[in-house]
Amino acid sequence: MSLMILIICAVMLTACVGTSSEEGEEDGEKNIHFLYNFSTNSLDPHVDSSYVPIRAGIAETLIRLDEENLNIEPWLAESWEGEDGENWTIQLHEGIKFQNGNTMDAEAVKKSLDRSLEENVAIQNALKIKSIEADGLTLQITTEPFPEFISELVNPNVSIIDVTEEDIVNHPVGTGPFKLTSFSPGSKLELERFDDYWDGASKLDTVTFSFNEDANARSLALESGQVDIVYRPEVESLENLQSDGSIEVESTATFRVHQMTMNVQRESLKDVNVRRAVDALIDRQGIVDEILLGHAEAAAGPFLPSLPFAPDYEEKLQGADVAVEYLKEAGYTIQDGVMQKDGEPLKLTLLTYPARADLPLIAQVFQSDAKQIGIEVEIRQIEIPEEYMASNRDWDLATYSNLTAPRGDAGYYLNATYHPTGALNFSGADEPKLTAIIDELNQAVDQDERSALAEQAADYVNEQMINSFVLHPSTIVAYNKDKVVNWVTTKSEYYMINNKLDVK
Repeated sequence: MSLMILIICAVMLTACVGTSSEEGEEDGEKNIHFLYNFSTNSLDPHVDSSYVPIRAGIAETLIRLDEENLNIEPWLAESWEGEDGENWTIQLHEGIKFQNGNTMDAEAVKKSLDRSLEENVAIQNALKIKSIEADGLTLQITTEPFPEFISELVNPNVSIIDVTEEDIVNHPVGTGPFKLTSFSPGSKLELERFDDYWDGASKLDTVTFSFNEDANARSLALESGQVDIVYRPEVESLENLQSDGSIEVESTATFRVHQMTMNVQRESLKDVNVRRAVDALIDRQGIVDEILLGHAEAAAGPFLPSLPFAPDYEEKLQGADVAVEYLKEAGYTIQDGVMQKDGEPLKLTLLTYPARADLPLIAQVFQSDAKQIGIEVEIRQIEIPEEYMASNRDWDLATYSNLTAPRGDAGYYLNATYHPTGALNFSGADEPKLTAIIDELNQAVDQDERSALAEQAADYVNEQMINSFVLHPSTIVAYNKDKVVNWVTTKSEYYMINNKLDVK
């Protein structure tokens, strides 16, 4: 019986990740097989929430993040000006071609930006563009007063593609070092080197970029040699992986936070004391130690403490007793082992999703701890959290993971998550005082002023407990060090497959 189970698992694993990386090199070609944890059914970079086109090296943005210095730097753009925060001149690099051979000039970039604005309301709100004019290699863009406009061009949903192509969902054409040869939705992409890449052609011939949301399967695929690089292997497998002399495991602090998103439109969670009780029940250090095995840092707020705009929080009282006191303030009592108010038991629906293996485990720990004080928590598994939470309000809490400073600045997260027009405002927050702080931040130029305003916003979120923050996870990547050369685990998680990646 055990042998049959092993055989079935092996067959399923092969089906998930495709052929062995060695098979792609039988004819001598240089290939890397990369296994990612999120699947996608669309490669449209202007709406794809998994950002695969930029991660797979198909598309690029005008500006990118300099991760060493936490500021922005040119990419497809050569330079920019816009001292008044409204009128922007962007100069493009000369000689850049799309992967179909067409020239990337200002008119082509304008059409790509126009399409991203048409297809994505969140991009409209984020960029605040009034008009775009194109002339040769120069773009003239007018925005609302918005000094941080250029940093928003780091967003992968503003990737530059040739919009004259017919099938952008399945075959986008960008300017990156690898062009798409085939796409199996939910399964994998096959890519080949773009010989005319503007920043120097890759030494690799091909790349396979595949998906598997099962962390254990990802680890097994690397151990068996079916893939070369695995993004977020199973934490429990790290000891085995590290004992293999051919495998390198990297654990890198990133700009990410695992949070407990609270639907403040739900009747019970409209009371801040109920939200504070939820926060008090979260055993952060226990989760870091037991679920992440130390590959994380307990979170006091959305931003890593090392960032200049992260507030210094007062230490909170935590635990079941504290949660019970908050619930008493909200009018709840425990009767016959059930937390209730006016005869109605407190029941919470908690969303989670499997693509990040630690989130369902966090949900289970919370469910168990809540049960100890008479709160019934129903865990509901969903597949694509952004789609579900944006379209449905039949939930109370959600374990969710979010990049909070992928531009090296607080503006992105605060606008997306707490502004009424934000694309990631799943909590339904509409707080005039908080909105005013964010609006002021959007017009501030001085970095010290921006940091102070970001701290004010984060303090307000903490005071009103609009969301609760669990931990800052490290990004773990494992790869075959006897083969892979020049892999870099980035803090932003945007840049993965590039022209420097190589094999021995």
